[in-house]
Formats: sequence, structure tokens, C-alpha cells
Amino acid sequence: MRLNEITYTNAQPVDGYGPGFFRIGGQVYDGTIVTGPTGTSAWGGYSDVDALLVLSKHIDVLFIGTGKDLIHIPADLRDALEGAGLGVEIMNSPAACRTYNVLLSEGRRVALALIPV
Repeated sequence: MRLNEITYTNAQPVDGYGPGFFRIGGQVYDGTIVTGPTGTSAWGGYSDVDALLVLSKHIDVLFIGTGKDLIHIPADLRDALEGAGLGVEIMNSPAACRTYNVLLSEGRRVALALIPV
């Protein structure tokens, strides 16, 4: 088996999550967050489109974790993100965290917006 050491840029992997929090790069964040190559910060939820649109110059795909269950995001949010040239993938938050970590480790240009489980 071949092992490769993973070097992350400014984007940090999701180390863990639980009821109401996420641990990103060893630091705990409460509530909804957005993380990617520009760092990790609070996110205002589906109505906070601007916090996601600023990522369009830095990423190709945005994963949105919808909490414990997979739900549809508002159509106007999807339209705004896709209109800015972002690929948008909707998953429950645990699946979004796992997928983000895998693609981040491959050096892909990804970001993650999360609602806690």
C-alpha cells in the first residue's frame, strides 16, 4: 500500500461534528459555517448568499450540508450560485463533510457550507 502525506493549503479538513458544532482544522465552531480556501467563518444560512458568492473566484464546487437530513435548498439560492459559475452539490451534513475531506485531500478547489446535525 502506498501512503501519501496530505498537505492542505488555507482550507482545513473537517475533523468532526456533533449536535450544533463542527471541528475544522482542530478548532470548534458552533452553528452554521462556511469553510474553504478563504478560511472558516459563521454563515447566516440559506439567506446569506453573499458569503457563498465570494467563493466563486476560489472554488469550482460548493458542497452544502443540510443538517441531519437531505433537504432541498431554496431555488433562488441554487440559481444565484450556479449563475456565478459554481457547481453546487446538496447532501446531508455528514456526507458533505466526508466528500469535502476526500476532494480537499486530492487538491480540488472545493468549499463547504454546513448546517449542524
